[in-house]
Amino acid sequence: METENFPEELADALVGVQRLIRRRLRSEMTMPRLRGAEVELLRLVEVRPGIGISEAAKELFLASNSVSTLVNQLARDGFLIRGTDPADRRAARLQLTETAKTRLSDWHERRAALVRGQVDRLDQKDRDALRAAIPALHALAVNLHEEAEDS
Repeated sequence: METENFPEELADALVGVQRLIRRRLRSEMTMPRLRGAEVELLRLVEVRPGIGISEAAKELFLASNSVSTLVNQLARDGFLIRGTDPADRRAARLQLTETAKTRLSDWHERRAALVRGQVDRLDQKDRDALRAAIPALHALAVNLHEEAEDS
Protein backbone atom coordinates (compact mmCIF):
# COMPACT_ATOMS: atom_id res chain seq x y z
CA MET A 1 0.00 0.00 0.00
CA GLU A 2 1.33 3.43 -0.96
CA THR A 3 1.81 5.85 1.85
CA GLU A 4 -0.03 9.12 1.74
CA ASN A 5 3.32 10.96 1.65
CA PHE A 6 4.83 8.94 -1.21
CA PRO A 7 4.32 11.55 -3.99
CA GLU A 8 5.86 14.30 -1.87
CA GLU A 9 8.72 12.06 -0.73
CA LEU A 10 9.44 11.06 -4.33
CA ALA A 11 9.41 14.68 -5.55
CA ASP A 12 11.66 15.77 -2.68
CA ALA A 13 14.11 12.93 -3.35
CA LEU A 14 14.30 13.70 -7.07
CA VAL A 15 14.79 17.43 -6.49
CA GLY A 16 17.35 16.77 -3.77
CA VAL A 17 19.43 14.44 -5.93
CA GLN A 18 19.31 16.85 -8.88
CA ARG A 19 20.26 19.82 -6.71
CA LEU A 20 23.20 18.00 -5.15
CA ILE A 21 24.47 16.78 -8.53
CA ARG A 22 24.26 20.35 -9.88
CA ARG A 23 26.08 21.78 -6.84
CA ARG A 24 28.86 19.23 -7.00
CA LEU A 25 29.39 19.78 -10.72
CA ARG A 26 29.36 23.57 -10.33
CA SER A 27 31.95 23.46 -7.57
CA GLU A 28 34.41 21.75 -9.94
CA MET A 29 33.88 24.21 -12.81
CA THR A 30 36.70 26.49 -13.91
CA MET A 31 34.68 28.42 -16.50
CA PRO A 32 31.82 30.88 -15.98
CA ARG A 33 28.59 29.26 -14.88
CA LEU A 34 25.60 29.03 -17.21
CA ARG A 35 22.12 29.56 -15.78
CA GLY A 36 19.66 26.66 -15.67
CA ALA A 37 17.54 27.85 -18.60
CA GLU A 38 20.67 28.37 -20.71
CA VAL A 39 21.84 24.83 -20.03
CA GLU A 40 18.36 23.44 -20.74
CA LEU A 41 18.31 25.21 -24.10
CA LEU A 42 21.80 24.01 -25.01
CA ARG A 43 20.90 20.44 -24.06
CA LEU A 44 17.73 20.67 -26.18
CA VAL A 45 19.71 21.92 -29.19
CA GLU A 46 22.21 19.13 -28.57
CA VAL A 47 19.51 16.46 -29.00
CA ARG A 48 17.52 18.41 -31.63
CA PRO A 49 20.01 20.32 -33.78
CA GLY A 50 18.27 22.75 -36.10
CA ILE A 51 15.33 23.29 -33.76
CA GLY A 52 13.58 26.63 -34.12
CA ILE A 53 12.98 29.17 -31.39
CA SER A 54 9.23 28.64 -31.16
CA GLU A 55 9.67 24.86 -31.09
CA ALA A 56 12.31 25.22 -28.35
CA ALA A 57 10.00 27.51 -26.38
CA LYS A 58 7.21 24.96 -26.58
CA GLU A 59 9.52 22.11 -25.59
CA LEU A 60 10.92 24.06 -22.62
CA PHE A 61 7.54 25.53 -21.62
CA LEU A 62 8.87 29.07 -21.94
CA ALA A 63 7.65 32.12 -23.82
CA SER A 64 9.15 32.56 -27.28
CA ASN A 65 10.55 35.98 -26.37
CA SER A 66 12.31 34.41 -23.34
CA VAL A 67 13.92 31.77 -25.55
CA SER A 68 14.84 34.43 -28.10
CA THR A 69 16.62 36.37 -25.34
CA LEU A 70 18.46 33.20 -24.25
CA VAL A 71 19.44 32.51 -27.87
CA ASN A 72 20.83 36.03 -28.26
CA GLN A 73 22.87 35.70 -25.05
CA LEU A 74 24.18 32.25 -25.91
CA ALA A 75 25.04 33.31 -29.46
CA ARG A 76 26.85 36.40 -28.13
CA ASP A 77 28.78 34.19 -25.68
CA GLY A 78 29.82 31.76 -28.42
CA PHE A 79 27.59 28.78 -27.56
CA LEU A 80 24.88 28.92 -30.23
CA ILE A 81 24.73 29.58 -33.94
CA ARG A 82 21.49 31.19 -35.03
CA GLY A 83 21.12 30.13 -38.66
CA THR A 84 18.37 30.96 -41.13
CA ASP A 85 15.71 28.41 -42.02
CA PRO A 86 15.96 27.86 -45.79
CA ALA A 87 12.20 27.22 -45.97
CA ASP A 88 11.30 30.41 -44.07
CA ARG A 89 13.98 33.11 -44.07
CA ARG A 90 12.30 34.80 -41.07
CA ALA A 91 12.77 31.74 -38.86
CA ALA A 92 15.99 30.77 -37.08
CA ARG A 93 17.49 27.31 -36.79
CA LEU A 94 19.74 26.69 -33.81
CA GLN A 95 23.04 24.81 -33.80
CA LEU A 96 25.66 24.33 -31.10
CA THR A 97 29.12 25.79 -31.56
CA GLU A 98 32.18 23.61 -30.98
CA THR A 99 32.65 25.45 -27.67
CA ALA A 100 29.18 24.40 -26.55
CA LYS A 101 29.67 20.81 -27.74
CA THR A 102 32.91 20.58 -25.78
CA ARG A 103 31.35 22.09 -22.67
CA LEU A 104 28.32 19.79 -22.79
CA SER A 105 30.49 16.74 -23.43
CA ASP A 106 32.63 17.64 -20.42
CA TRP A 107 29.50 18.16 -18.33
CA HIS A 108 28.04 14.78 -19.40
CA GLU A 109 31.31 13.00 -18.55
CA ARG A 110 31.67 14.68 -15.16
CA ARG A 111 28.01 14.03 -14.29
CA ALA A 112 28.28 10.36 -15.25
CA ALA A 113 31.47 9.95 -13.21
CA LEU A 114 29.93 11.65 -10.18
CA VAL A 115 26.74 9.56 -10.26
CA ARG A 116 28.67 6.36 -11.04
CA GLY A 117 30.91 6.95 -8.01
CA GLN A 118 27.93 7.50 -5.73
CA VAL A 119 25.93 4.56 -7.09
CA ASP A 120 28.99 2.34 -6.61
CA ARG A 121 28.92 3.22 -2.91
CA LEU A 122 25.41 1.73 -2.57
CA ASP A 123 24.82 -1.91 -1.81
CA GLN A 124 23.65 -4.20 -4.61
CA LYS A 125 20.04 -4.20 -3.39
CA ASP A 126 19.85 -0.40 -3.65
CA ARG A 127 21.58 -0.37 -7.06
CA ASP A 128 19.08 -2.95 -8.33
CA ALA A 129 16.16 -0.91 -6.95
CA LEU A 130 17.40 2.24 -8.72
CA ARG A 131 17.88 0.34 -11.99
CA ALA A 132 14.38 -1.15 -11.71
CA ALA A 133 12.91 2.33 -11.07
CA ILE A 134 14.29 3.88 -14.28
CA PRO A 135 11.40 2.81 -16.56
CA ALA A 136 8.83 4.10 -14.07
CA LEU A 137 10.70 7.42 -13.73
CA HIS A 138 10.79 7.77 -17.53
CA ALA A 139 7.04 7.10 -17.65
CA LEU A 140 6.48 9.71 -14.95
CA ALA A 141 8.50 12.24 -16.97
CA VAL A 142 6.47 11.46 -20.11
CA ASN A 143 3.21 11.91 -18.18
CA LEU A 144 4.35 15.24 -16.75
CA HIS A 145 5.49 16.42 -20.18
CA GLU A 146 2.26 15.40 -21.89
CA GLU A 147 0.12 17.01 -19.20
CA ALA A 148 2.10 20.24 -19.47
CA GLU A 149 1.62 20.26 -23.26
CA ASP A 150 -2.15 19.82 -22.83
CA SER A 151 -2.50 22.74 -20.47
